[in-house]
Formats: sequence, C-alpha cells, structure tokens
Amino acid sequence: MPTYEPTPAEHAELRRLLGNRFAVLGAPFQADNQVLGRRSTVGCVALEITQRCNLDCTLCYLSEYSESVPDPPLDEIKHKLDNIKRIFGVQTNVQITGGDPTLRKRDELVEIVRYCASIGLSPALFTNGIRASREMLQELRDVGLVDIAFHVDMTQERKGYTSEIALNEVREKYLERARGLGLAVIFNTTVHDENLAEIPALVRFFLRHAGELGMASFQMQADTGRGALRARGEELTKERLRWIITEACGTDLSWESVLIGHPKCHNIVYTLVAGDAVIDLFDGEDVVARWLRDFAPVPVDRTKPVQSAWALFKHIARSNPGWLLQNAPWMGRLLGKLVPALLRSRGKVGKLSFFIQNFQDAQHLDPERIDNCSFHVATRDGTVSMCEHNAKRDDYIIPPNLVRGKDIQPSRPPIAAVHAATRSAS
Repeated sequence: MPTYEPTPAEHAELRRLLGNRFAVLGAPFQADNQVLGRRSTVGCVALEITQRCNLDCTLCYLSEYSESVPDPPLDEIKHKLDNIKRIFGVQTNVQITGGDPTLRKRDELVEIVRYCASIGLSPALFTNGIRASREMLQELRDVGLVDIAFHVDMTQERKGYTSEIALNEVREKYLERARGLGLAVIFNTTVHDENLAEIPALVRFFLRHAGELGMASFQMQADTGRGALRARGEELTKERLRWIITEACGTDLSWESVLIGHPKCHNIVYTLVAGDAVIDLFDGEDVVARWLRDFAPVPVDRTKPVQSAWALFKHIARSNPGWLLQNAPWMGRLLGKLVPALLRSRGKVGKLSFFIQNFQDAQHLDPERIDNCSFHVATRDGTVSMCEHNAKRDDYIIPPNLVRGKDIQPSRPPIAAVHAATRSAS
C-alpha cells in the first residue's frame, strides 16, 4: 500500500489551519480537551460518490429524489477531494460513502480511493457490505484504503433476520471478509426506539471482537431524510445510550474526557479489552488535555494499534522522557487495571472505541451546533455540517441544470432486488 509523507510545507499549512480552527470555535468549546484545532481540523468529511443505495432503510438520511440523482463525474469527485485538503489540510479523514459507494463502477471506486490517498488524505469506505467482497476490499487496500466501516442493523430490513443479535451472523461474515487485510474495521449501528433494548447484548458482541474491531459507532435516530421512522422517543437520549454502553462494559467510562466540536453532538471513549476486563484508557479531561498538548501532532496508524502505541512510547522517550513521571497517577491507574487483566487473558488485549453520534432533526437545527460541527459533507463549493446537509439534501445533491419534479422524479430502490443481493452475498 502506498504511504504518503507530507511535505514540510503541508505540515506548516496544517498547523496554520489548526490554529484557525481553534480560533473560530465558540468560546465555551475552546477547552484543553478539545480535539478540533489541536489534533484535527475536523473529525471527518463525508464524500458522497453516489446517491444510489441497495437498501431502503426505515431510518435513512437520503431524500426521496436521491435514487434519481446521477452519480457525480470523477472530475467533480476529485475537485471535492482537493477542496477537502485545501480547507482542512493533509491527513484529514474522508468517509467515502453514499448511498452505498460500492454501487459505483468498481474501477471508478478504486480510482477515487487511490486519488484520495495520493494527495495525503485518509480514505475510509462506509458501506452496508452487501457488495463489498474481500477481493474488492483487498484492491482498495492496495491503493490506500485505511478504514472499512460496515453499517449493519435492523433498520435495513435484511430478509431472514429478526433481531440485532441475529444480525451478528452478518457481522461475523463481514469481520471474516476484512480479516488480515490490514484495514481498521468499524461497525455502524443506527440506534432507535425499537432496538434500544438490544444494545447491551450488541456491545458485548463488540467487546468479544475487540482488536480486530477497532470502533463501534452508534448513530442515534433522527427525524431527517426519507425513512419511515421519524423523531425518537423520550427514552432514547445520548445520556441514556451512554449509560447502557457503560453498564454493558461493566466499568465506569469517561464520556466527557474527550471533546470533539460541540458536546451535544458526539461522545467517544477509548478502551482496552483484555479477557472480560474493559479498561477506560483516558479516565479524565486532564489526561486528554496533556496528550493533546504534548502529542497531538504525532501520527497514529489506526490499522496498526500495537505498533502505533510502541512508536508513541519511543517518541515520548526521545522527546519528553519526563512525561511518564509527570503523569504517574494516570499511568498507575492504567497499569493497576491492565496488568492483572493481561495475566488473566494470557497477554491478549485489544483496543476498542465506542462512539455516539447524536444527529439533529431536520426541523430543529441548533445554529451553535452547526457552527461547531466536526462532521462535514463535501459539496461542489466546499463543505457543510452533516446535519445541515441532511436537512437540505436536495439543494446540495441535485445538479443545478435539473429541475426537481420535471427533469428528476422521486424514486426508491426495488426492495426485492435488495433481498436477492443480500442472499447471494451471504
């Protein structure tokens, strides 16, 4: 796989962009544990390479017109990638998504990933996995793909599956499909009123696969797009979801330690899993603040967590050998939990992050959250907040030369064909 080495000029430009990003954050969010402006200019940017999808989910951010919108040409896609680098700098995380991106011609998808990596961005493929064969993933990895994110949950109405636990069969197949390719694997789950009770068992499934699975991302139900399900019920709150995940892990998790943009939008915790022990890696805002202050610029390869941890340790030993002594209380707490767990698990340990994405309802956008957003979508002219994009999707996706209702009509995918494709992929 090609490795991109940023030039000194690109490093300097990234430092400038980081400074600018931190400066425009709202004053309450210019905190020492704020990731934006310190380690990243943005959490990620979604690059939608098609609006077509081979599922018709009960919760879906696409619009009624999405299926009729022609795929943007490669030149336009590359222009958007150039804009992402210009706006956010080298090493920005790019979600290559849709619709489902695997519905693009395969050679075009490969070229998009290749170009993204070739200009110093970090490409991830976000897919329902139906068409994402191992051969396709290998080819994409060979040209620079970093992450593979599989979206699997009951909103997709995959034929033959009646619960999230039953869908673990699909998740196991997808893990096997990506195993050994050197990709960082993510599972995306839409959390809604109907599957909230199954989240604890799903968390325990993710814990059993910690290491080969790098992140479990939970996207909360929102009233946006074309789906049949609309606004969430009163029980589904970010605080409730955090509590459910924490209880399933069996240990306290520091959901407030890491701040990414606006605190109402996301939460993330980083854990180490050794046997049945789940260890919160960053158990305080002060710990995160010191990491960001001292080591924010140090690159981390998500596909090689053990090697990256060792590289970071060597960096500390060379550049700031007193750091571990200065942070002895945190190190003591971490090792006090980790060492006994490693002895019980015979040295087996895996890293697993839990991420919560709290999307906004289309009719109730909070300007403060939009202004401090860390999740953007690439448009023809630049980028916008994902929640704003979902709320006004047709304004962004329909080419200016097409008139909705005249040149372009509402359309949905044929669900029978989806079920056939699901069976054949299985």
